[in-house]
Amino acid sequence: MTSPDVAWPRPAGPLELRTPTRAALEQVLTWRNRPEVTRWLLRTTVDPEAFTTAWLDSVEDPAQHTAVAVIDGTVVGTGSLHVQDGMGQFQGDAWRGSEATLGYLIDPAHAGRGYATDIARALLGLAFTELGLHRVTAGCFADNAASWRVMERVGMRREQHGIRDSWHEELGWIDGFTYAILAEEWHRAS
Repeated sequence: MTSPDVAWPRPAGPLELRTPTRAALEQVLTWRNRPEVTRWLLRTTVDPEAFTTAWLDSVEDPAQHTAVAVIDGTVVGTGSLHVQDGMGQFQGDAWRGSEATLGYLIDPAHAGRGYATDIARALLGLAFTELGLHRVTAGCFADNAASWRVMERVGMRREQHGIRDSWHEELGWIDGFTYAILAEEWHRAS
């Protein structure tokens, strides 16, 4: 069941983040598999029904916080936080459910308007203010400057630059970046 501490919908700049519905995901699927969207994704094209089922199932999963980003009735993007265990010694349990992986995606027709930054900022607020997480990470291909600029704008720091650690179907082995932010860093900057 969805965490009782998480209220939807929620603001994200001019956007509203809502839990996914079949109708909203149908809007997402009008652009999700387009080449300009899949170019920098690890999971390129998706089966529409499997994609819809996974996103609808995520609504009831307390480790998943997925949303569609809406403005003026149009879905312009998606965002997600996947809560997971951090690294820790088995004697304690502070590390259990202490981290999340952040994801965001924007319809190319609405790119360049700061919406990815709005989504990321709202989800980091959820992670640190309502869920009480310790750390959030995100990754991207190093050549995906639009994505790593979003991470930097929301206060995440580059923690890893992997040399040719990421496989890209068109480009072969290319560099990848991992970014992170801690709760105390988020609260200090907010």
